[in-house]
Amino acid sequence: MTGPRTAAHQLIEGHLQEGRMVPGEEIALRVDQTLTQDATGTLVMQELEALGLDRVRTELSVQYVDHNILQADERNAEDHLFLRSAAHRFGLWYSKPGNGVSHPTHMQRFGIPGKTLIGSDSHTCAAGALGMLAIGTGGLDVALAMAGEPLHLRMPQIWGIRLTGALPDWVSAKDVILELLRRHGVKGGLGRILEYHGPGLAGLSAMDRHVIANMGAELGATASVFPADEAVRDFLRAEGREEDYRPLVAEPGAGYELTEEIDLATLEPLIAMPTSPGNVVPVREVDGTRIGQVVIGSSANPGLRDYAVAAAMVKGRQTSGRVSFDVNPSSREVLQDMTRTGVTFDLIAAGARIHQAGCLGCIGMGQAPASGRHSLRTFPRNFPGRSGTADDSVWLCSPETAAASALTGVITDPRAWALREDVGPPRLDLPTEVSVNREMLEPPLPPSRAAHVELVRGPNISALPTLDPLPDELAGPVLLKVGDDVSTDEISPAGAQALPYRSNLPRLAEFTLTRIDPGYPERARRAGTHLIVAGENYGQGSSREHAAITPRLLGLRAVLAKSFARIHWQNLANFGVLALEFADPADYGRIAQGDQLRLGGLHAALEADREPQLLVSNVTKGEEYRVTHRLSGRQRSAVLAGGVIPALAAR
Repeated sequence: MTGPRTAAHQLIEGHLQEGRMVPGEEIALRVDQTLTQDATGTLVMQELEALGLDRVRTELSVQYVDHNILQADERNAEDHLFLRSAAHRFGLWYSKPGNGVSHPTHMQRFGIPGKTLIGSDSHTCAAGALGMLAIGTGGLDVALAMAGEPLHLRMPQIWGIRLTGALPDWVSAKDVILELLRRHGVKGGLGRILEYHGPGLAGLSAMDRHVIANMGAELGATASVFPADEAVRDFLRAEGREEDYRPLVAEPGAGYELTEEIDLATLEPLIAMPTSPGNVVPVREVDGTRIGQVVIGSSANPGLRDYAVAAAMVKGRQTSGRVSFDVNPSSREVLQDMTRTGVTFDLIAAGARIHQAGCLGCIGMGQAPASGRHSLRTFPRNFPGRSGTADDSVWLCSPETAAASALTGVITDPRAWALREDVGPPRLDLPTEVSVNREMLEPPLPPSRAAHVELVRGPNISALPTLDPLPDELAGPVLLKVGDDVSTDEISPAGAQALPYRSNLPRLAEFTLTRIDPGYPERARRAGTHLIVAGENYGQGSSREHAAITPRLLGLRAVLAKSFARIHWQNLANFGVLALEFADPADYGRIAQGDQLRLGGLHAALEADREPQLLVSNVTKGEEYRVTHRLSGRQRSAVLAGGVIPALAAR
């Protein structure tokens, strides 16, 4: 491109290997770093085996254990042993259970401005807080990057968000991203990179920016990019890594495809009501709603400041007797700093239960709320059932709102609480140097030792399935018809029952889509080849590729939708499931669950070097519908072969 460049354009241009930086065109980017976590990492390691990799070829790759750390039986522990052996075998860093959530821990120990990072977790985008191009992807894309392949994606639009003013008292970074979700909903960032700039950045620390960048995933954005400025330098200096600092700012006069402005001074405490991060209202509008649980922590509010402000509010007070007040430290480092500064003591004295450093309740691994009770959380997502309780009622808010509500037992605007208590906003004295902890990070083994490591496989770890090629004709029933914004949590559930089977695909398949239709797995097995019809933004949320693999194991070969979420759309192609979009969205309403559909001539249509329209015949109703796809030539070849791995094997 010519002319002044945004920070995002500089990052992309510096890593571009194929394609043009034209929005909508497929590009290929060199990947510097990868992260995997245990809920998705076991499949990634099996994919590395299938690819015949000897050693990762990235600058740095890290395997974290942060999701499946509730060891109710032997299964999670077996996964941890497998992952440690795989990290040793393939040359990854290994972050032990309890060391922390991948995103803040990676930012503390490994994040470097100007680098690219992809991860098999949708919240990998949080590292954009450091001036990185950080993108959540499916696990197979991460495995390919570890093998030295570039990341393929559609060139996003760059959406410039200018921040002005300063946050008022009792308003914090969580309210900034909730304001964007209030304005644009969960589809507002599709096909876009959010780049933050403007004078308002001066009041936001690197961890404040992490809060905002993390939940860019909830907008559907490809990535969020902040400049690498003095706030980033200060963060790296505190972590003992100032030598990793590289400045990165938009060039003067750089233009954006879309623009927006947020005056931080005008914001107020906000909250996302059940059951979507986009269902945002001012806290004052729901003030007084009775609650039963408050949980502080997770990757969406991971900084010491987020715990310290809550501790200062509850210090010398007792939380409501009807509220379970839970605290999940985001990393071992943060837990150490909480303890040495007295934050842990003040939280415990006020009635908090301190849990181990990890994802826990955010992914439904423990801390499930009581049925019929409202739960307030500083988490990024509140999709139905994600907490582990089928009829949950989860709200997303800032630490200030969470702490005020824990004290009162009802949803409470922290400004109103401060007025009643006659207290001012907490003045936090946070340390300028943090408790750097490297002891729970195991470095890669040297190649001479790594070559002799054998993978440790427990009985709960299955092999990758063999995927057959796409037939020239698909015929089968619409086994399920769903509405808009179906999440991957609903397709392949998390939680303490399902998550331990993430390494056991046949067993995990038993949970597929059961939050929507408990009978789907059994009906799918009986039907064999079948299709699903969906509304807009199908597959939003988590990057888990299980949501593509397990339906495929049950016979799913095509999804007809009004539109798809980015990562799930890519995952479907990676595992040979045809993702088709209605040419006329009104046709969605003409198809009923149980209708028999047929698609013919698929090979010729997908081999054509164009974006063809295919005809879908509704045999039941005697109708035809036009559908299209957005697959690149590379993706079409993969779908025809049955998935990326069989396509690579054939090549």
